[in-house]
Order: sequence, then C-alpha cells, then structure tokens
Amino acid sequence: MSYANSLYLTGAEIGLSIAGLVLLLATAWTTRSSARAITIAAVTALFGALIFNLSLANDGVGAAAFGGLLEVDAFSIFAKSLVYIATIACLIVAPRYFEDRGQFRGEFAVLMLFNAVGMGIMVSAVDLMTLYIGLELSSLSSYVLASFARRDDKSSEAGLKYFILGGLASGIILYGVSLVYGFSGTTSYDGVRAAFDADFSTGALFGVVFVLAGLAFKVAAVPFHMWTPDVYEGAPTPVTAFFASAPKVAAVAMLVRMAAVPFGGQAEAWQQIVIFAALASIVVGALGAIGQQNLKRLLAYSSINNVGFILIGLAAATPAGISGVLIYLSIYVFMTIGSFVALLMLRTEKGEALATFDDISGLSTSSPALAWCLLALMFSLAGIPPLFGFWGKFVVFQAAVRADMIALAAIGIAASVIGAFYYIKFVKVMFFDEPKGAEPAKAPVSHWVVLGLCVLVISPLGYLLTPWLGSVADAASQALFFAA
Repeated sequence: MSYANSLYLTGAEIGLSIAGLVLLLATAWTTRSSARAITIAAVTALFGALIFNLSLANDGVGAAAFGGLLEVDAFSIFAKSLVYIATIACLIVAPRYFEDRGQFRGEFAVLMLFNAVGMGIMVSAVDLMTLYIGLELSSLSSYVLASFARRDDKSSEAGLKYFILGGLASGIILYGVSLVYGFSGTTSYDGVRAAFDADFSTGALFGVVFVLAGLAFKVAAVPFHMWTPDVYEGAPTPVTAFFASAPKVAAVAMLVRMAAVPFGGQAEAWQQIVIFAALASIVVGALGAIGQQNLKRLLAYSSINNVGFILIGLAAATPAGISGVLIYLSIYVFMTIGSFVALLMLRTEKGEALATFDDISGLSTSSPALAWCLLALMFSLAGIPPLFGFWGKFVVFQAAVRADMIALAAIGIAASVIGAFYYIKFVKVMFFDEPKGAEPAKAPVSHWVVLGLCVLVISPLGYLLTPWLGSVADAASQALFFAA
C-alpha cells in the first residue's frame, strides 16, 4: 500500500494532531479569554474527524496503513465514532464548569484533542508497538486532565493517584508485550496469532496474562479498579464524564481486538480470566455503590459494574458476543454522559456542587425536568425495560447463552438485581424525600441540549435504532473475526 493511501486512512488522527498543535500555539500566544474560541475550534475539529471517519466506511474498509501498523476496518470506525462523539459532548459542557471556578483555559481542549488522537491509534492498532504508543498518548493526557483544577487538593490527588497507578499498569502491559514478543518473535498481531497457534508455551501464557491484567486496569475491571472511585470523585466533573465514556470505549475496543486477533486462537486460556473479571466487577461494583453518599463515587462504582456486563460479551468469544459488547458500549456512552451532565447541572447559584444524596433530596419539587431525566438515566443504567439500557444487557446475556455459558449469564442476571438498589435510591431520594439542600441554579442551554439528546437515545424511542445499530455492530464484529 502506498504511503499516500496510509496518510489518507489516518486522516482523522493527522487532522486532530495538526489542530491540536495549532491550538496549542494559539493558547500560548493569546490570553485566557480565548479559551472558549479554542474550545469551539476543538469541537469543530472533532466533528470534522467524525465525518471523515464515517466516510471511510463507504470507501471499502479493511485496509492496513503504514505497513500493517494500523488497521482501518468497520470495528475501528465504530469505536472511533463513539470516542469522537463522547469527546465532543464533554467539550460542549465543560466551559461553564471551569468558568464558574476561574479555571477555564485553552489547554483543556488541546489535551482532549491529543487524547482523542491516542484513543484513535489504540482502537486501530494491529501491532504491539503502535498499541503502546496510542495508549501512552491517551494516558499522559488523562493524567493532566485529572489534575486540571490544580488549586483543588482533590483534583491534584486524583491526578497523582492516576499517574502512579496508570504508570504501574503501563509497565505491566509493557512487560507482557515483551514476553509476547519474546515467545512469538514479532509484534504484529497476525504474526503473534500464527506463532501462538503453532506453539503456545507457558511463557507465552504469562505474556497474555500480563497484557490482559494491564488492560483490565485501563477498563477499570476488578481487581484493578481501585483507582476509579478516587479519580472520578477528585477530577473536575467534565473530566470525569470524559473518563467514564471515551477512554473507556477505547480501552474496551483495544482489549477486544487484542483478545480476538493475536490471542484469538487461545480463547480457552483467557476466557477464565475474563469470566472472573466480569463477575467480580458486577458484584464489587454493585456492592461498593450501595454505601456511597457521594454521587460521583457512586457513578464510579456504577462504571465498574457496567464493565462487568461488557466483559460477559467478550467472555463468549464469538462474533455475537463482540457485537453485544459494541451495542452495550454505544448505549452506555449516552447513559454515562447524560448522568454526568445531570450532575454538572446540580449546582447552586453560588456555584457549589450538589454532590450527595442529601443535596438532591426533593429534587422533583425544585427541578422536576432534571429529576425526570435522572430517573430515566438511572432506570436505563439498571437495565429496566422499556428503557434502552435493557437491550444492552439483553444482547450480552443472549450471546453468553448462545455460547453455552448459561451459568455465567444466570449469575450476571442475578447480580444485576443488586445494582438496581442504588439506581432506585436516586428515585426514592428525588421524588419521595423532603428537600434538604439548596435549589439547583439555572443550567446553560448547552447542558440541556446534551442531556436531552442522551435521554432521547436511552428512552423507548431508542429501540427504533436497534435494526441499524445491530447491523453496524455485527459488521464491525465480523470485520474483527475476518481479520483474525
């Protein structure tokens, strides 16, 4: 393949990189008052990348770029589209939050752009070295974003914890990569697959385990979830919304491609690990959330819980399972962003966050529209029909049953009942408790637009998307297994 064609296939990443560098210079040469204009420019660049990325689906996908370092297929296009949509939503709702605290700077949008570039490389990587470059580009941006409110002790603590534990996870992945390379003699996914199909030794198994353990940290799966509640609580809320959506999608997509392509011939070796992580994440996430009073910490445990359901689809190790993972991710992005945008709107006139259950008691009286939106989002996260979140859980459990993992599906369904408790607690506090906290201030129109779109997607109207979403997810899954 020609160099020009490779540049064309990676046009979204190249465009975002150029936009990030230009906006970085603009940030350095202008005053803080230009931060909003820089954010608008970043959103425009991401919209352009999204449109370009979708256009590749019409050009015939499945092409390798730069000599087999990156793969542009239906799977990467699907994952990158979700990443760009989530990043755009987080950038739209961020300005008001930082302006109220005097922390709004153009560097925020620049970091988000570079993070999006890293995530795009992660989901397209078909070489261990490319994967690590994308992972580190995304991770380094994330560490800075977590501590963006540098005068806030909690934000600084969140950034430091994320940096230390993220560095440890990166080291584990790199050690696993070195073992995989040592026992396969190549860093190419296809080469690793061929070598392991011919001879899968104990040393190679250790390499697979180390790589999967490091990736489990990135998706916040138990037992590598310990950073999530502290980082989510301490980071600025728009950053938390971002962490819970875009990087989560990229990390899951990276994990799925890694499991299906280079390690696809040894599914029996990693299925047990994934099954344990799935069930542990569901149970620990649900039990950990029950005692929480802080809303952001509760949603952090909810994120861990949802990763467990996503991993059930991966554990099936079938095209239907991978399709279920992608469908769940699509719905999860809108549920999560909607939930955190609602938290952003829970602020007093003085700019103080309504951060606990006591603060939102009686919310249906002071802000009924916001309370009803939160009700829909919480019920959807719980998987209660007829909301769209139910379908996400249904497809991953269906894939597990079809893969003869009936016990896994049954335990997952039973454990999901535990999670319903804390989601319903939101409803009980908002609709049945007497008001205790201050009334929320009037929210910007941009917040209502993003929240309204998220609620619309996860409402029963979302089922109108099921034929289209199912066919697109199936095509993405088939592309992955065809590559394998």
